[in-house]
Amino acid sequence: MNVSVKNDVKVLVIGDMMLDHYIYGICNRISPEAPVQIVEIKEEEYTLGGAGNVLKNLKSFNVNANVMSVVGNDDNAQIVNEHLNAMGVFNFTLINDEERCTTVKSRVLVSNHQLIRLDKEDIRPINNNIANQLIRLLEKNIKNYDIVLLSDYNKGLLSPTLLKHLFAICKAEGILTVIDPKGIDFSKYKGVNVIKPNKKEAIIASGINITNYESLRAACEKIKEITECDSVIITMSEDGMAFFNEDVLEIIPTKAIDVVDVTGAGDTVLASLGLAFASGYTLREACNFANHAAAVVVSKVGSATATLDEVEQKLLN
Repeated sequence: MNVSVKNDVKVLVIGDMMLDHYIYGICNRISPEAPVQIVEIKEEEYTLGGAGNVLKNLKSFNVNANVMSVVGNDDNAQIVNEHLNAMGVFNFTLINDEERCTTVKSRVLVSNHQLIRLDKEDIRPINNNIANQLIRLLEKNIKNYDIVLLSDYNKGLLSPTLLKHLFAICKAEGILTVIDPKGIDFSKYKGVNVIKPNKKEAIIASGINITNYESLRAACEKIKEITECDSVIITMSEDGMAFFNEDVLEIIPTKAIDVVDVTGAGDTVLASLGLAFASGYTLREACNFANHAAAVVVSKVGSATATLDEVEQKLLN
């Protein structure tokens, strides 16, 4: 299989936007105030996380992608704006919610070892006013896109109210929806076309412990029943990727050989599936493409991305 994707694909990402904040320093002493390490800060950096990482993966594939999300009305929201502009995403929709803060995950690292992570977030569901703003914008602009990718990090954006209207709008226009879910209740995703949990999420949502082919099939059937979706895709790390459609379950073995860091691999899979489906790939072809893209990403350190050239090289090998 050669990498052949459409160069005019338009993808909309809707999901929880967040900032990954990295604080790098050195540590040579213990505080006299308490038995804790003192870190002398040498460098700080911000990168986009959550739905922003899905967007980064799409831009790495040279895809025309956009995003709709909610942030706070704070300095961190401005940092998100700056990063989106730097990526070449100019028509994005970020609604500033006065009632919440921009999600930030701050990590303190010394000698590449993470000492602590500090999260600043508000995970309450967005209020109806914010949801209605997003719904109106989606109704107005949905025809500009070929596919909608939903990145749920359980930070409050993808509320049941928003999802219900979102799926109805997309179905009315014949726009495919693909979601990377979170949480234990998948009923809020009823109406999505394709759902992509990992193995742990699938076990929790279905209530079925996946230990073999039969239990994997039963979990897929249960998730399909709960969501009324067309297809279920379950990523299973070293056990590969399973996909279930029209009562048929297939498993693709993992393509990852040198696993260095699995951070962000799920975002890569979602972005890869979006590009593949929008380019006319079948379910099997899309999963195969995404499986190879994930193999590229997990061979790198941190929340990395893959290029089409790297995926093609992986396919050839």
